[in-house]
Amino acid sequence: MKLLCLLLCLLALPLQAQEGPAAARVNGVLISQLRLERYFADYLQAQSRALTSIRNPSVYKRLREQALNDLIDKELLWQEAQRQGIKVSDRQVDEQIDQLRQAMGTAKPFEQRLADAGFDANSFADYTRHELAAQQVFMQASQVPEPSPDQVRAFYVANQESLQQAENQTGTGPVEPEQGLSLAKRLLVDQHQAQARHALLQRLRDAGQVQRLD
Repeated sequence: MKLLCLLLCLLALPLQAQEGPAAARVNGVLISQLRLERYFADYLQAQSRALTSIRNPSVYKRLREQALNDLIDKELLWQEAQRQGIKVSDRQVDEQIDQLRQAMGTAKPFEQRLADAGFDANSFADYTRHELAAQQVFMQASQVPEPSPDQVRAFYVANQESLQQAENQTGTGPVEPEQGLSLAKRLLVDQHQAQARHALLQRLRDAGQVQRLD
């Protein structure tokens, strides 16, 4: 579902369309200013922000840098998928595009959106394959070992007050120790997954040659 939302928002330029000045280069691959502009508009929309509402130049610069960082990370993940030999089948691509078409209601708005973004059927299939492969790399990093009971209990003790508040907000009545430990385990797994994904991206950034030109 996350990738479906991404594709709905990011009907940006096809991968082959890299015209114009460069915003960045990632291991020699150009990210154009035009691609950044298109992505930045969708990035703000996803945060329920309008470009015209940003009055502070430093805030504008920070948000734009975050959008560019996202594009750089996406390119690094795609390149890592290629190095790992990750393959995405035609069936997976077709299923993802069908979900996107259904989410837009009918075929006509979908085809028009593709055309407006400079895609044809083949180039958008390539773009979708690219996104699916990159997402596989990202999700592989989320496969962390299950925390031990001792780790869960230590996390629960260290965060007991905030965990109890979170449980109380559900309105389910008094919090039992088992409930607190269950929540602690879920949050600890989430924390480990986030750390693993961050470590992956940091490793790719450190190993790659990234030039920010924006």
